[in-house]
Amino acid sequence: MKYEHEIEKRKTFAIISHPDAGKTTLTEKFLLFGGAIQTAGAVKSNKIKKHAASDFMEIERQRGISVATSVMSFEYKDKLINLLDTPGHKDFAEDTYRTLTAVDSVVLVIDCVKGVEEQTERLMEVCRMRNTPVIIFINKMDRDGQNPFDLLEEVEKKLNIKTQPLSWPINMGREFKGVYNIHNKSLLTFGANQKATDNDLVKLPDLSTNEIVELVGERDANQLREDMELINGVYENFPVEDYLEGHLAPVFFGSAVNNFGIKDLLDTFIQIAPAPRPRMTDTREVKANEDKFTGFVFKIHANIDPKHRDRVAFLRICSGKFERNTFYTHVRNEKKVRFSNPYTFLAREKNIVDDAFPGDVVGLFDTGNFKIGDTLTEGEMMTYTGIPSFSPELFKELVNNDPMKTKQLEKGIRQLTDEGVAQLFTQHGGNRKIIGCVGDLQFEVIQYRLLQEYSAACSFRTLPYFKACWIKGDPTKVADFMRYKQANIVEDKEGNFVYLAESEWYLNTEKNNNPDIKFYITSDFKHEL
Repeated sequence: MKYEHEIEKRKTFAIISHPDAGKTTLTEKFLLFGGAIQTAGAVKSNKIKKHAASDFMEIERQRGISVATSVMSFEYKDKLINLLDTPGHKDFAEDTYRTLTAVDSVVLVIDCVKGVEEQTERLMEVCRMRNTPVIIFINKMDRDGQNPFDLLEEVEKKLNIKTQPLSWPINMGREFKGVYNIHNKSLLTFGANQKATDNDLVKLPDLSTNEIVELVGERDANQLREDMELINGVYENFPVEDYLEGHLAPVFFGSAVNNFGIKDLLDTFIQIAPAPRPRMTDTREVKANEDKFTGFVFKIHANIDPKHRDRVAFLRICSGKFERNTFYTHVRNEKKVRFSNPYTFLAREKNIVDDAFPGDVVGLFDTGNFKIGDTLTEGEMMTYTGIPSFSPELFKELVNNDPMKTKQLEKGIRQLTDEGVAQLFTQHGGNRKIIGCVGDLQFEVIQYRLLQEYSAACSFRTLPYFKACWIKGDPTKVADFMRYKQANIVEDKEGNFVYLAESEWYLNTEKNNNPDIKFYITSDFKHEL
């Protein structure tokens, strides 16, 4: 119980969404409320020459999308909030999956016009695997979208989670008048481009009075009364325990670009979101309030500053107190390591920290010692679990366009795959390199970064594979299978054998023909096909 106060103070969460739902905009409004930034960066605006605070890679600034997870810390109402802004683009889903292992809760952003999209469903599946608590923010209410009741029904049906609205919109699009906070019984009236203040908040404990009519007009006042009667009939008091167990998602409505409805969301979040939670290792469960420090690396990023060739490992602290210039055990390497300049991040701005507590994410300068999933402890030999690689969906052979830069290419692809940008498989003694990705845009990013950061020109040759499966089983049977399917067998970076199937039919056939071999779709051998 040594660090109870510090632990209770921290809230570590990720914002996830489908591309263009408004996730990066919401991130920046949170930072505005926390005083971490003064102006929201408009990625696509020519008027503001500042770019989005959370998009720091050159390719992100050119394209106006987030392709790597950014970590930002800020204080709000005596809470220290660690916010992880994830890529929305489906081609970078694996980075988001890994980020979800490092957070204690999630805010899911849904576009009221498009509703629940395919990528949203996939992200939610990962949250459901871990029962991560989820708050839903339905964005863009200043546009004409779907009926709020229909949206709630769609969310419950497609995302397989119960919902409960804690705020409710009055109209939408051009007639959007504001949001009624069911929890606090107050109304926030809407004005386009309004500032982040409480000036327009009106306490309305009783909707039967004429005060609501004066604020929104008789028609909308009657509609709100009807909606509230229906909502109060369906939902009881908000059960926080159901939310914390991942069974119920509170829902908020607003417009991130207009900074509207964000404060309701943020104020409720700091009240109900969980503090750092216990986590499983391969030997035992570790509680956040244990005295001894432990943590794991969930992300590695090379060349945050291209001028300085730095490589940073992002460490999530799970228990105890992390201290600068203190020796810790790198469990996989069985070596003692210490860090003289650990950082916290506000996007590209870095601040050296002397200590950090459970829930915090610190950046550690790395010379190539770390891989994703590595655990640091004060000596206990254990490894945090649940940070697997998922089977890629696209496979391409890496082709070296400049034999004079072979060393640079080797180093570059090794570092980029250590970061988790893609997965590297090798064949024929390591001469043939196959890159596995979730989407085509990842190959473009790899090609761009290899050229910009390592001066190595490459191209890709598409391969006809459908899925990668990690294989395990009777050693004799596995050896026979590998000999028989030699052209389809590769090794991952950890030396595990992987079968690349050309189609679903081939995969099912091999599975049926080899009952003594198990085929897994994740590298931790936990999710069998």
